[in-house]
Amino acid sequence: MTFSGYSDKERAFLDRTHSAAMITLRADGTPHAVRVGVALVDDKLWSSGVPGRVRNRHLRRDPRSTLFVFEQGYGHLTIESRVTILDGPEAAEYNLRLFDVMQSARPDKNVLMWNGQPKTREEFLAAMHQEQRLIYEFEPPRLYGMY
Repeated sequence: MTFSGYSDKERAFLDRTHSAAMITLRADGTPHAVRVGVALVDDKLWSSGVPGRVRNRHLRRDPRSTLFVFEQGYGHLTIESRVTILDGPEAAEYNLRLFDVMQSARPDKNVLMWNGQPKTREEFLAAMHQEQRLIYEFEPPRLYGMY
């Protein structure tokens, strides 16, 4: 099934809600869940990670993942998806774009928060390179929820 894009209602929910649980599958088929941040960047749903995460091993073996995006109260959106790991030389720039969206309410657009500290865009990019941060891109064949 090919994904045809998010509805206006789904997009509005994802624009205001960045908290999610990402569920991947262990080799024995049991689920592994972690909390992540997500955001729509150019109508693609992204999250960030680093190479040593257990979920990378899971996704490289089986790219299926379910995201449970949630807000305070009962609003939620479940996204069954296939994940592509974007870990090439442009991954640091992708992380900058992702965190620009996730921190869009910040007053100074030239500063991003990272590990509780303000960083200039250049400092942020340097941190992304140093950590070898990558992007998870989710392509959902199925979405459902109460949003």
